[in-house]
Parts: sequence; C-alpha cells; structure tokens
Amino acid sequence: MKGIAALSLMAALLVLPVASPSQKGGFAEIKQLQSPQNPKLGFMIHGGAGVIPKGSLSPEREREYKAKLEEAVLAGYKLLQAGKPGLDAVEAAIRILEDSPLFNAGKGAVFTNDGKNELDASIMNGKTLAAGAVAGLRHVKNPITLARAVMERSPHVMMVGEGAEKFAKEQNIDLVDEKYFWTQARWDALQLVIKEEEQQKAKANEPTKPSVAELPARSLPENRFGTVGAVALDKFGDLAAGTSTGGMTNKRYGRVGDAPIIGAGTYANNDSCAVSATGWGEFFIRLGVARDIGALMEYRAMPIQAAADLVIKQKLQKLGGDGGIIAIDKFGNMAISFNSDGMYRAYIGPDGKPVVEIYAQ
Repeated sequence: MKGIAALSLMAALLVLPVASPSQKGGFAEIKQLQSPQNPKLGFMIHGGAGVIPKGSLSPEREREYKAKLEEAVLAGYKLLQAGKPGLDAVEAAIRILEDSPLFNAGKGAVFTNDGKNELDASIMNGKTLAAGAVAGLRHVKNPITLARAVMERSPHVMMVGEGAEKFAKEQNIDLVDEKYFWTQARWDALQLVIKEEEQQKAKANEPTKPSVAELPARSLPENRFGTVGAVALDKFGDLAAGTSTGGMTNKRYGRVGDAPIIGAGTYANNDSCAVSATGWGEFFIRLGVARDIGALMEYRAMPIQAAADLVIKQKLQKLGGDGGIIAIDKFGNMAISFNSDGMYRAYIGPDGKPVVEIYAQ
C-alpha cells in the first residue's frame, strides 16, 4: 500500500502548471495538463536584449518595434491554432523578424569589422531532439529556413560559410546579393564602434580587444543585442525552438556566437523545455545556458521560471555576461528572464491576446 501511495503522490506532482501573466510581470501558475482532448498552445518570441532603458526609444520607434513583434507572434500562434507543428510557427515568426531592418537578424544584421554581414541561426525539435544550425552566411535571405533544411534534409547538425550556402542553393532556398543586408543604421553603428575603439587605443596606448561592452549602447541602444528567437508548444504537446542573429557589431575573424550553438542559444526537449537566448554569446556558450535551464528542470525538478532565473540572474550575472531568454515547457508554463535593462519580447496570454513588452517591468 505504501508503494501505491507513493506512486499516487508522484502522479499528483506531475500535474504541472500552465503559465499566465501575474501582477508582477512574471508568470502565475495554474494546474492544467496538456492532452489531445485538451491541447494547450503556447508561443513566445524575442527580438534581442540589451541596454534599453525606458525612454531610450522615441515613441515612433517604440511603436514600430511593438507592431513588428505583434505581427510575428500572431503569425506563429495562428499556425498553432490551425494545427500546424511548432516548428512551422517558430520558422514563420523568425522569418518575419529576419525580414525587418529593426532587428539584428537577416535584413537588419549588424556589420563585421571588415564591413560584411555574417548570419547565424539554429532550430530544434523537442520531440526528436533533431537540430539544424548554420553560421557565417552572407547571402541567405532567411537563415532560419536554411537551419531547418539542414535539420530535415541533411545528415548533419551544423553547416557554415560557403558550404552552407552551396547547400542552400541545392535546396532552392532564397539567396540574395550582399547589398540586401546593408542598412544605414547598422553601418553607422559600426563606424561609431570603430571610432570608440580607436579612441580607447590612443588613450591607453595599447591594443584593445573587441568587446560587446564597446558597442554604441548609449546612442543606439537597439544595436547591442539584436538576436531574434521563438519557442512553441503545439497541439501535439511537442516543443520547438529557434534563434537567428547577425552577431555583434565589429566582430572579427569568423567569430560565431551562441545563436547557432545547440544547447547555448537554442534548445528544445519535450522532457524539459524549449529555450531561445539572446545576449553576449561568448558567455552563453561557456555556460551552455539553454541546455542548463532544461537540465535544472529535468534533473532537479525546478519550475521553469526558477530555472531560468538561476541561470540568467545568478550564473550568467556572476560570470560577467548579460542578456536573456524566453522559454516554455510541455505544459505551457512560460518563462522570461534577463539581466539587462530590457528585452524585446512578446507572447500570447491565456486569453489568446498578444502581450508585447520592451522594458524591464
């Protein structure tokens, strides 16, 4: 009898909560199981984290960001409502953000030190743990679509540079001229960073290593971290995650950040959660941020918000990195955690309406 009682207790503990917004800007918990008879959909996106203090954006600029975030989150959620898999929703939403010059991904990618745009992306299927990633792209219009093609149409997980673009051509994925990615705002950001670096070098009379901390946050706050991403829970109870980025302004020597690294910037596993990250990539790689959040849930049975906060607001903070994540588990519990001044983000609340936020609450 004791054994049966213990099993009953374990079963009760497995009735995990579904997320809904709380008065404090976090997520309250409501017990409800995902099932074919009672599908619980969940969808979240982000457009990057960084130094975005309230009032740093003009009212017009803020409206532009919010409108595009709302467009993307609704596009993904409508696909889930139509019964499409989470991977479709993730790809569709990220493509919208990649096509916008507002975000550091696709069309709005920042420039490298040599004046080029290099794009990275990844996507992961929480049901099968299949994953696809691409890095160092210069001609692929929508890197997230190529990442999915690597996952579904090749035996590999990651492809980079010219090889990845050759594969894109074979798969009839849209390629564009490099000038497609050129935008005045990103070019100006590069010039400002180079100027600041030269001033620091002259002042210190010694070389300075490129650092994300040197990005023009005070004058162009939206340029610091512009990675975009999405996570989804579909009607089948499957999780999916994807991330896409143009990297960091003034990056050099073939640098690749966390966005295309499975377990760092992207992770999805039906046994834990789906995560998409944005921030100072080197730190996210060193900590394996996305996988660490899932591991805390899987091995320590931590609630998703608690796991996210432990990794972002303690481990990442202690190491000296900054940024944030969005995450969702198989029961629809959502988590948003960042240690920067703001993060462009949106999600669909329990009432089916989009919630769009930029600043820290």
